[in-house]
Amino acid sequence: MEQLGKNKIEVMGIDLKMFTVIAVIILAACALGVLPGGMVGAFLFLMVFGALLNQIGNVTPIIKTFLGGGAIVCIFGGAALVYANIIPEPVVETCTTFMTDGGFLDFYIAALITGSILGMNRKLLISAAIRYLPCIIGAVALALVLVSVFGKMFGMDSGESIAYIGIPIMGGGMGAGAVPISKVFESALGIPAEQIMGRLVPAVALGNAFAIVCGGLLNRLGQAVPALTGNGQLVRTDDESLKQKDNDAVATGLGDYATGLVVATCFFAFGSVVAKLIAMAGLDIHPYAWMIISVAVAKCTGIIPEKYENAAAVWYKFVSTNWTGALMLGIGIAYTDMGQIIEAMTPTYIVLVFVVVLGAIIGAGVIGRLVGFYPIEAAITAGLCMANMGGTGDVAVLMASKRMELMPFAQISSRLGGAFIILMASVMVPIFFA
Repeated sequence: MEQLGKNKIEVMGIDLKMFTVIAVIILAACALGVLPGGMVGAFLFLMVFGALLNQIGNVTPIIKTFLGGGAIVCIFGGAALVYANIIPEPVVETCTTFMTDGGFLDFYIAALITGSILGMNRKLLISAAIRYLPCIIGAVALALVLVSVFGKMFGMDSGESIAYIGIPIMGGGMGAGAVPISKVFESALGIPAEQIMGRLVPAVALGNAFAIVCGGLLNRLGQAVPALTGNGQLVRTDDESLKQKDNDAVATGLGDYATGLVVATCFFAFGSVVAKLIAMAGLDIHPYAWMIISVAVAKCTGIIPEKYENAAAVWYKFVSTNWTGALMLGIGIAYTDMGQIIEAMTPTYIVLVFVVVLGAIIGAGVIGRLVGFYPIEAAITAGLCMANMGGTGDVAVLMASKRMELMPFAQISSRLGGAFIILMASVMVPIFFA
């Protein structure tokens, strides 16, 4: 919880006394079965209790340091409350409908993808992709190869181990990774996204924990073998083109939020149009993939006026700042089956998750060395920051490795690397399970 001054505590910008009154009113409405239906009740419940669980996770020792903080508490807390039948069934149904049929997931993801890419420095996006993207590809390739090989050794189908363990771990977290990936899987396999999420969430959570621990171990390796590290400098030459100020968009007026909303949802609509046309030609690729491609092309070519790029970035920052807790709690309620998670945590599963993270480290480090990066910095950014839980995972990994100055590159991994995984999943999953 955010503490201001000596005794003033705020949650979601609301002082604790008023927040408690609001929470009691919502609980009373739930208990009496009169919580408003549709968007009103679902949004209210998810925002308030999502913010509360998020704050708890972000201040709880061990959880905030090693397990991903608020995101983990929101997801697993929500899933546990449903599993224990503590949340009334009508509330669960309202929140589930809001997350699925109500389109809140698509709305959030459109804002995240469009705003995060348009908010990046164009020069960094173009120049870093030339040298940094091969590191990401190396990390992903070796991670998926290792999980496939070890999965086969343990009697698991290679495609299944890649799809349900390798891809979600390397997918950029929950909101920008596991959630859209589950939707891609749903489209390709015809399996409800909530069933798929139950299999993806354990891999993402455990992979995040391993990534944080490995960040600290790589820092120690750098101390033992100084030739492998730039002590926070990624490039072995003084390359000014890779220095940037990332996503410093500032709203110039209230209209920016409306403009950003329209830009984000329009790109999603464009991706849907392209997906439909391509599907008519016999190739089924999820609209998210085409949205990502179109936004990246628009950013690199500069065809979107700067004021619209700024508006999209401002809208993304608003959505991610204020609604991430709601989204994560919604994922826990609507998409996460606690029973499946408990069943998944076997010694074999833990080993497979670890080899994915190990493959990401080695693949990124080796390729990074070849393209002129320091191996440890490449392994941390293009490897571990692909295998962690998005933004919160980036902070935790970089704190553990004592290299917070690498945050811009960590964000490239979480944003563009995660987008690459979604695109890859759109193509590979139908092949795996044809």
